Amino acid sequence: MRHDKTPAVAATAGPASGVRGAIAGNLRGTRLARGFSVRELAELTGVSKALISQIERGVANPTIEVLTRLAAALDLTFAELTRTHLLGPEVLRRGEGMPLQVGDTTVRSLFAAPDRRRFELAEGDLPPLTRSAKSAHGRGSVEHAYVVAGEVTVETGTWSVLLGEGDAVRFAAELDHVYVTGEQGCRVLTLISYSED
Repeated sequence: MRHDKTPAVAATAGPASGVRGAIAGNLRGTRLARGFSVRELAELTGVSKALISQIERGVANPTIEVLTRLAAALDLTFAELTRTHLLGPEVLRRGEGMPLQVGDTTVRSLFAAPDRRRFELAEGDLPPLTRSAKSAHGRGSVEHAYVVAGEVTVETGTWSVLLGEGDAVRFAAELDHVYVTGEQGCRVLTLISYSED
């Protein structure tokens, strides 16, 4: 039996979900981190306080021009302001996903990238009772791991997930994470994708 310490994240279909929710969180988080009040940001950009407040609550549909002015005032790119972030790991278990027959080969798509990214693909053999060095891959990076053989636990400061043969995980790789093996070793494929901006 597997025990994940992954916090349950309920998917909401309300006004602050999807890209609108990402913009709301990115705008509010960056505004607060930069030390601006809503009033100060409104004065800098010429966007009304009411509209900024609605954007931060995820209930407005701002124009590209408005978003561009807000991003520039906060020293963000448009892509950074609108980027959705992984809140926790996405785990795909062996047998999940839709297999596709291509000639004599069966291909199982694990994760598709929603945007254009640079990436690194690697295969790792981790011996038994090993704890990898902590690693992080920079702002906007996403790591994908697929267990070819054995078992491995992927850990961050906020979650931990045990993966077995045929399991896959995708997570935000901006923060430190480690791979930990038990009594048996593990062969794992990792793909790290990096934001282009």
